[in-house]
Amino acid sequence: MSHQEREKVKLLQRLRKVRGQLDAVERSLSTDEDCGAQLMLLAAVRGGVNGLMAEVLETHIRFHLVDGAKEQIAPELAEDLIDLVHAYLK
Repeated sequence: MSHQEREKVKLLQRLRKVRGQLDAVERSLSTDEDCGAQLMLLAAVRGGVNGLMAEVLETHIRFHLVDGAKEQIAPELAEDLIDLVHAYLK
């Protein structure tokens, strides 16, 4: 399995987890669960989406700005950018 295929599998697994979290929010809303519990579920969804976005951005940086670009950026700069993305999306 190629590196890109492994990344794709990892992203799809993350997406399925977010989908499960959204299903939990739907169940919570339909059963009139406590508002505090609903807010916790929504925070988990937001964190999951932010994590997915960070992974997609990291993959983009690694494959399109460092390895595959015509005008590549320095690997150290790419790592700084990835750290910034992760910090911003937390």
